Amino acid sequence: MAQRTSPTERQKRLGAELHKMRVAAGVSAEATASLLGVDRSKISNFEKGLRPISPDRLRSWACHCSCPDEAYVEALAEMAQPGPGWWDRYRGTLPGGFLDIAEMEAHARCLRTAHTVHIPGLLQTIDHARVVFGAVVPPLPERELEVRLVHRMERQRILVQENPPQYHCIVHEAALRMQFGGRAVARAQLEHLLTMSELSHVTLHVLPVTSGVFPGAGQTLVYAEAVVPQLDTVQIDSTHGPEFLYGEAQLSKYRAHLDWMARLALDPGSSRDFIRDVAKQL
Repeated sequence: MAQRTSPTERQKRLGAELHKMRVAAGVSAEATASLLGVDRSKISNFEKGLRPISPDRLRSWACHCSCPDEAYVEALAEMAQPGPGWWDRYRGTLPGGFLDIAEMEAHARCLRTAHTVHIPGLLQTIDHARVVFGAVVPPLPERELEVRLVHRMERQRILVQENPPQYHCIVHEAALRMQFGGRAVARAQLEHLLTMSELSHVTLHVLPVTSGVFPGAGQTLVYAEAVVPQLDTVQIDSTHGPEFLYGEAQLSKYRAHLDWMARLALDPGSSRDFIRDVAKQL
């Protein structure tokens, strides 16, 4: 199989898990190469996500490393399965981070998110999203802005597809009161939030300004739960693009952040009432 030049975040993650497994078992790269019948350089490329590994070869790797967690190994084997997703149509057109977010969402069984200033991308109306994408420096060319809008709307299908992931969202009051696009756009956005919050797999909590301080204030945080907890991922937004984290300490830290915010937030029914009150004020 050909070597990659730009592995996706999912491919990098698979490689990182292979490296972690090998190092934890105290198995050398040379011994692993000998077992798999490949040269030493390919082991490094597997572990960097630069070269695809077949599911069968991955299972041999795990057996050689005496990994006892069958569910974890099978989850990794699933990651090694080739096959493009819908987001690959945008490869070369949008920054890779946009595609990595869509891929992460597609493979998550549960998404936990927290947003302080922005409405979550999966819950934005197209008019709201247009304003958000238009507020960048330097301004996006009109064609690229339209492509980003189409991609974002396509991402949102995950919440209305068959067998959607559970979606738990915390939105700060500040985000609800941002009049991006003016009163009419803001009101329509709040009404859309109310509609989406009625879906059985969507749980929306509002965090009022009166709740006070909480960790990570100002960050946009997405915690994607995988089929096994070892493969959970945290995604954080920045002005330079998304950042993906999956160290055990990082996962624990951001689970604690979300749990703290959830304790401060209103319950779903009170949250819907709060959103209605904000909408009436527009």
